[in-house]
Amino acid sequence: MTSTSETPLDRTAHITRDLIRFDTSNYGDGKSNGETIAAEYVEAELRALGLSPTLYDAAPGRTSVLARVEGSNRDAPALVVHGHLDVVPAMADDWSVDPFGGEIRDGMVWGRGAVDMKNMDAMILTALGEILGSGRQPARDLVVAFFADEEAGGVFGSHFMVREHPDVFEGATEAISEVGGYSIDLGGQRAYLVQTGEKALIWIKLVARGRAGHGSQINDENAVTRLAGAVARIGSQEWPVKLTKTTRQLLDSVAAILGHDPKQVSAEELAIATGTASRFISATLRATTNPTLLSGGYKVNVIPDRAEALVDVRVLPGDEVEVMARIRELAGPYVDVEVMHQDVGLETDFTGPLVDQMIASLQKLDPGAEVLPYLLSAGTDNKALSMLGIKGYGFAPLQLPPDLDFPALFHGVDERVPLNALVFGTDVLTDLLLRY
Repeated sequence: MTSTSETPLDRTAHITRDLIRFDTSNYGDGKSNGETIAAEYVEAELRALGLSPTLYDAAPGRTSVLARVEGSNRDAPALVVHGHLDVVPAMADDWSVDPFGGEIRDGMVWGRGAVDMKNMDAMILTALGEILGSGRQPARDLVVAFFADEEAGGVFGSHFMVREHPDVFEGATEAISEVGGYSIDLGGQRAYLVQTGEKALIWIKLVARGRAGHGSQINDENAVTRLAGAVARIGSQEWPVKLTKTTRQLLDSVAAILGHDPKQVSAEELAIATGTASRFISATLRATTNPTLLSGGYKVNVIPDRAEALVDVRVLPGDEVEVMARIRELAGPYVDVEVMHQDVGLETDFTGPLVDQMIASLQKLDPGAEVLPYLLSAGTDNKALSMLGIKGYGFAPLQLPPDLDFPALFHGVDERVPLNALVFGTDVLTDLLLRY
């Protein structure tokens, strides 16, 4: 790799690098390195802009920071612009760089959080600096939020704020955040995907019970065997294709751009035709039930009476009851299904003044580009904000090279983002906040 560490950094890249260097790894189940040090950095940046941010601690070390920015039209509903400060853990031995080094190489910022989502945190801060530093105001009031704990469902972050401090979001009706606004290549045509919905999230634990005994004996009540069967059935379940309004609109647009007849080409084929974006899009055609952790027993010659597994369940909005009923059938009579954490699915129409302005801001910076809606297979802090009636979108704009497998970088090894994509995204976000 060719180092570009001597190249002067754009302000957005500088902040992204700084934030990556704070190891805010979130391990789940309440175990985390904490977000406080990153929140204090963000607080200082906001204060330097003349704002009055507030730190909120949901638990020791679990800190979110929020500030309100006065807009030129105080009568317009406020817009929440939010990111999260935590990241998933990184196994350093698997990476080619220090995952918390914030290294600059090959025209990119490398490190855990470069795309999820300290890049957007930095774009928010830089866009605000561009606006306020030039003596201007955003078009409407902004509630700027940097949450803790998004990677574990937001219990110590967005959900805590919505439950304990709903007043800070007073007057807000819409929100923008991560995993949308990035570019994909469709047969040479650049298109941007704006996230207008996300699947429901259900994290479950399978608990198999049986009869303990010696490993040398016949035991037809082996908890590990029962668990293994349940995990295999649930993990290999072929869930049926079901298109939501958003996904149908997306695939129809993809077909039109590529010159396909959507009646002759299957939904799966059209999803695959989106290239790297198919990692997200293919998973929105149906429910997914992925086993992620197994535990049971303590010695090779002891049959345990209990074994457990964790399963990450993502379902289309409105299908929660149906899918969970089927999972319980698949689990079988000797395996209990416990819901550890559940959050709502969302779907919003790709219409309205905010959508129109997101499209206009993208096309101002990239004339001729297409802008399409899509449903996210994962989830964001917009789930928590929806409890207050706030309609959320994924809009962290990035113009990306066609050969970059961007979705694979989310929670992946060697996470990185191009420096010029950060400049583009900051310019688009600045334009949006000045106009909407």
